[in-house]
Amino acid sequence: MKRPGAICLMTALICVALAFAIPASGASDDYSALMKLIADNEDSRMNAMDLAFLLATHNFDATPEDGYVIVKLEGMIYSLSPNGEKPGLAEVTTISNAQKDIEKMRSG
Repeated sequence: MKRPGAICLMTALICVALAFAIPASGASDDYSALMKLIADNEDSRMNAMDLAFLLATHNFDATPEDGYVIVKLEGMIYSLSPNGEKPGLAEVTTISNAQKDIEKMRSG
C-alpha cells in the first residue's frame, strides 16, 4: 500500500512542477499577433483610450497617452495612433530609444 501512495505523491509533484514550468498561454507577446489584431479590426471612432482598452483585453501591455497608445512588447516599445478612416485600427511606429522618445512625445 505504501508504493501506490508514493506513486500518487510523485505524480502530484510532477504535475505541480509542470504547471509552474509552462508559461501562461494567454499572454500576447507576439508582434505578429499585435499586427493581426490591428489589421483585422476597424473602427473609425476609436480613440487612444478605446484602443488601449482593446489591446489590454487581448493581454498586451498597453498604456493610453495623449492621442496615442504605448505598447511594450518583446523588449520593444511601440507607439500606436488611432487612424480614423484608414484601414485597420492604428498606425504603428517603433520607438527606438524608449525613455527619451516617450519624454519627447509628451513634451512636444
